[in-house]
Amino acid sequence: VQLVESGGGLVQSGGSLRLSCAASGIAFSINTMGWYRQAPGKQRELVATITTGARTNYADSVKGRFTISRDNAKNTVFLQMNSLKLEDTGVYYCYGNWFGYNGWGQGTQVTVSS
Repeated sequence: VQLVESGGGLVQSGGSLRLSCAASGIAFSINTMGWYRQAPGKQRELVATITTGARTNYADSVKGRFTISRDNAKNTVFLQMNSLKLEDTGVYYCYGNWFGYNGWGQGTQVTVSS
């Protein structure tokens, strides 16, 4: 199973980006998918997750600014990021959990500039 992210880049503070992550090599819907991020010198932290039943969970720091969604049929998860702040800078990792196994993408860089 591979999780492949796309959509990162450089954006000015207050701007928007949309991340995508597609899972391949899997024949069933991944129960939970989501996003984590890691800023330089910091630990990886939860951004948002979503289940096949569309139950969502967000970090307090992104509530009201980020929206997670998914396409269950395609095992694809999206993260719409609005009103980006400098502190949103980091490597964003796609995450998937199925049958107790945690899978990760290779990460995509998001850089917010002033």
